[in-house]
Amino acid sequence: MSTSLVTVDIGGTHARFALAEIAAGGAIKLGEPITLHTHDHASFQTAWEHFAELQGGKLPDAVAIAIAGPVGGEMIRFTNNPWVIRPALIPEKLGAARYTVINDFAAVGHAVARAGEEFFIHLAGPDKPLPGAGTLSVLGPGTGMGVAHVWRDGIPIEKGGGYRVQATEGGHIDYAPVDSIEDAILARLRQRYRRVSAERVVSGPGLVDIYEALAGMEGRAIQQVDDKTLWGLGTSGEDSLAAAAVDRFCLSLGSFAGDIALAQGASGVVIAGGLGLRIRDTLLKSGFANRFKAKGRFEGLMAALPVKLITHPQPGLFGAAAAFAKEHT
Repeated sequence: MSTSLVTVDIGGTHARFALAEIAAGGAIKLGEPITLHTHDHASFQTAWEHFAELQGGKLPDAVAIAIAGPVGGEMIRFTNNPWVIRPALIPEKLGAARYTVINDFAAVGHAVARAGEEFFIHLAGPDKPLPGAGTLSVLGPGTGMGVAHVWRDGIPIEKGGGYRVQATEGGHIDYAPVDSIEDAILARLRQRYRRVSAERVVSGPGLVDIYEALAGMEGRAIQQVDDKTLWGLGTSGEDSLAAAAVDRFCLSLGSFAGDIALAQGASGVVIAGGLGLRIRDTLLKSGFANRFKAKGRFEGLMAALPVKLITHPQPGLFGAAAAFAKEHT
């Protein structure tokens, strides 16, 4: 018997909704997603009601919610929008008797565990499918740096196999420069922060600090440019200094991904997140792969790890539905 549910992915700016169907064998079918702006709705409940109207007024009595932030405790607050969610009130407020609430990057981990091979493209290492057993390190550069790991037992899910997802705060490990340019980036950031974490560099906003550090090295006047503009200028090659900053980002991301793989004992690595998807062509042409494996005595080990980019268009929605299936079916 199949299960119908609503799956939701909530960030600071957008809330994405979709209907989903979980087949008796565990296969997940995701409906067409609808994106609502959080600032257009006074609460999650009113956004839910808006989605219900768009679906004809009737929704399934089950919901999976991925949230960009910590999900423990009796009350969930958001950093960039005023919504508050009390999980215990979900049955009363939404009419959903069964629910799953999960961190958004944990949802990405579930998506990695459940998505088919067609949703992964090769970035580095041997061009072969991700191993079915062992640990996969999952990293997602975006507004911050999401890190998780997925352990799989090697048995296909449709044959009763299992997996476990663990979201972490791995993006907050110390930033580790490996050359003089990165020493300069660290020195600049240290003027602002007592401790410089990796996500200060390998995240979308981190490109601004990389760019400004490179400008300072060349004695250029620092122009105030936002990260979105810089990404456009850098990936297009329109601005040579912005292009150098993007290349440096890719190098640092490669180093960081390799560090996480070593720390987690990974048998494969997946890059996720909207930013990774947008710069995939740049990553392929950059020094990302060389930096990933450049781990001294462990270079041979690192070179043997497949590194993929997940291309699923809605990993948060799909992963939330997968988490629900694992918990309730």
